Amino acid sequence: MSSRVCRSCGGSDIDVDQARGSAVCTSCGSVLEDNIIVSEVQFVEGSGGVSSAVGQFVSADGPVKAPLLGSGFHTSVGKESRAQTLQGGKRQIQQLGSQLQLNQHCLDTAFNFFKMVVSKHLTRGRKTEHVIAACLYLVCRTEGTPHMLLDLSDLLQ
Repeated sequence: MSSRVCRSCGGSDIDVDQARGSAVCTSCGSVLEDNIIVSEVQFVEGSGGVSSAVGQFVSADGPVKAPLLGSGFHTSVGKESRAQTLQGGKRQIQQLGSQLQLNQHCLDTAFNFFKMVVSKHLTRGRKTEHVIAACLYLVCRTEGTPHMLLDLSDLLQ
């Protein structure tokens, strides 16, 4: 049981089940929280004695609040957005496509393939330029352009 108060009935008998990640009012049965996220920050020591923060502060009453961890800790590391990835991909497709002298239809189709690859998380562990080259090569084959894989390989060196 917890010292929280139910928002529906005002009861203070709240059953928090950590295994299921839920908080339920035992008086009225209202589910107050579902899929509770641990609201703590843990510190781990990496190579060379460098400490880093793992986790984030999560409040049940409001939005996520970024912790103030001092100058040595970065809370937004690794948050490269999907929009930035797509924007960079489109730019690289335009550059490679112009070097291959592909028309706009082919470039748009290659970008659609790239969006599909990104949405299915198939870019992990692969260089973006290689994924883009594969998308362009796929378009070259489906559209019947006279480009070979060797052409893309030469452009990427």
